[in-house]
Amino acid sequence: MFVPLWLLIPLALVLAWALFAVNGRNLLPIPDPGSRIFAATSPAAQDAVCHVLERHGMKQRYWGITPGVRRAIFWDWTIVSAPNAETLAKVDGAACSIGLVVDDPPRRAEEAAAYLRSRGFEARVVLDAEPEIPIAFVVTDAMVGTALNFRKHAVKFPMPQPLSADRRS
Repeated sequence: MFVPLWLLIPLALVLAWALFAVNGRNLLPIPDPGSRIFAATSPAAQDAVCHVLERHGMKQRYWGITPGVRRAIFWDWTIVSAPNAETLAKVDGAACSIGLVVDDPPRRAEEAAAYLRSRGFEARVVLDAEPEIPIAFVVTDAMVGTALNFRKHAVKFPMPQPLSADRRS
């Protein structure tokens, strides 16, 4: 039976995507499940932690680097960051974060902060922690060393940096 080439190519692409997705490596930015961000004490510590994660099956996808934070982004959207002191100060030292994908980050952050305050917690919104990317943080005493961050979909972010051969950018 003859199958035309124009039919085989899309079928092969769908099959390849399915194999990657089943193995936790979705090649598309859809869906964007948000992120879980853990902080290292320095870029050297970040490299060491990333190495341990990779030895245990997690694979880094790319680097997300801004002047305030160096991020190692993994295929499952786990992020190991190395923030600088200035960025940390803006979020009261909350180095870790739970990233939530929303339509309007500032508005959703304000809603979350208002809710937390209504429950008796302190909460404030920080919009300028990283001016280069559209993230609104909620810093609250409801969490220890961790903030909530509200962001747009990953396709609305600056182009990520590819992995380099020596793991540094």
